[in-house]
Amino acid sequence: MAKKYNKKKLTKVEIKGYKSIAFDQPVTLSLGAINILLGANGAGKSNIISFFKMLSYMMSKSFARYVEMAGTSNSLLHYGAKQTPFLEGNLTFSDEKSSIDTYQFRLTNAAPDRLIITEETVQWHRKGEDKPYDVILEPNFKESSLADSLDKVAKSIYWMLAYCKVYQFHDSSSEGPLRQACPVETSDYLQAFGNNLPSFLYFLREHYKESYNRIVSYVRDVVPQFQDFYLEPVGNIISLRWMDISATDYVFNAHQFSDGSIRFIALATLLLQPKETMPNVIILDEPELGLHPFAITQLAQMIKDASIHSQIIIASQSKDLVDHFNIDDISVVEMDEQNLCTTVKTLNEEEYKLWLEHYTVSELWDKNIIGGRPV
Repeated sequence: MAKKYNKKKLTKVEIKGYKSIAFDQPVTLSLGAINILLGANGAGKSNIISFFKMLSYMMSKSFARYVEMAGTSNSLLHYGAKQTPFLEGNLTFSDEKSSIDTYQFRLTNAAPDRLIITEETVQWHRKGEDKPYDVILEPNFKESSLADSLDKVAKSIYWMLAYCKVYQFHDSSSEGPLRQACPVETSDYLQAFGNNLPSFLYFLREHYKESYNRIVSYVRDVVPQFQDFYLEPVGNIISLRWMDISATDYVFNAHQFSDGSIRFIALATLLLQPKETMPNVIILDEPELGLHPFAITQLAQMIKDASIHSQIIIASQSKDLVDHFNIDDISVVEMDEQNLCTTVKTLNEEEYKLWLEHYTVSELWDKNIIGGRPV
């Protein structure tokens, strides 16, 4: 599926009643090019990331499957269906001409322990015009009606959301997706867990050599013995094999990468791919896990490079990572222990200007000046 280009950016996301997020105390994310969600374990960062994952399932007509995978509606609604009978999401997209698109949906508890889509509305509004253009989509209940709508605004929003992709490369075990062979045909985009990592790298080598070479260069910096990938299909199957700097004919396989190395390879492939294949929004949950401090420095640079063509949303608890970014890029995620819900506070440089003259962002986090005390 070819990428649909759109000049609009995802500028605001409001979440109500989802998992650890209370309906009457919604989480609002104001988004720019780079967005770091910083918080301790249990604050709710991963729940925010999983909201985007749910959206991805909705756009691929797999919402019912997502609910089944989550368990029941009680697993997705804040403190269960008895306390929170429905949840809502509101997403705003805007462009440089102040044209604003909005998508709002409501998911409601239904027997037996299911969630159904009871409301979907889209809106288009240009600055200076009195009345916005509103469309209420006819509910399908089981799946989103956005993809099938003939309305131009709904179609535009669908394509923007269809290219918001959540990635997680945590499973670097010997049986994990990063180390497995895969069919060559899965090569036109990188899958969520890196299941098709070798075929996508092969695709880049054949069609986007400059991007492929940049990936190889970054991997060489982090994995000193690495020289290049050895990507040769056997029939219809391709494996992630590689050569080292010894100049011998010996070819290593994916199982001979360390956990941190293969995670870094997946991150480099995702963040250094060409703009033609890059998602509109890339969402990553704790990408720093298992990486050496130098690799985290390289990861930060790759995130900045990717943000030229894509919006980046990252959940993190890494002091090493956050110090590579401006404080304006960071939002602090905390658990409100009194109200038992997740809260998000966006930071800004002006408020912490005097502090930043003497301390780094991670030091302010350590001192609990910005909240979200690390544990």
